[in-house]
Amino acid sequence: MSEHTQSFITHLEGLADHDRGALAHLRRSLGFDPGAFPRAYPYVERFVGPDRHAEDPWRKALYLGAGLFALHPEHRQGETLASALGHLACDRESTSIERRFIALLGAEPEGLADLLRQVVSLLAADNCAIDYVRLLDDLGIWLRPFGGAGRDRVRQCWARDFYRAYDAAADQPEAAPLTLDPLQLSA
Repeated sequence: MSEHTQSFITHLEGLADHDRGALAHLRRSLGFDPGAFPRAYPYVERFVGPDRHAEDPWRKALYLGAGLFALHPEHRQGETLASALGHLACDRESTSIERRFIALLGAEPEGLADLLRQVVSLLAADNCAIDYVRLLDDLGIWLRPFGGAGRDRVRQCWARDFYRAYDAAADQPEAAPLTLDPLQLSA
């Protein structure tokens, strides 16, 4: 995790607290290629380094991450996107979530944004917070045009996080129903 990424997420959290209009623009940006919606520029471009060009993978990661954050502004350090999705798949007992996750793992950079938007919407529906700092760092690697080896490492890490969370959630014993002791009731 870089300080730069953390400061960007802190900036987005400030927007969530004080500027809902900004979040609306960032959500709207998800309908465009990352970094191609001018109304999102005031909220993201200052975090893009001066040495970055328009097609720079890190610039695209910032715009995509900002749009996803605006869609579901619930950040929790340490809860990766994949682990949150694994918990959700187990909680809902849903094989379709696992299928979506597999599709996400197979995505090339060009198709990643749409699949991420769908997955984050699923997580938002159940109020599952995710670590946006980690997500941004991973996106910066995934979106590199010739970053096949790095992308594969991110995919493998996401797969481990998903299945560990899924298995851990499945292994949790269900809470026993609360029973009242009749002797305590009469006291």
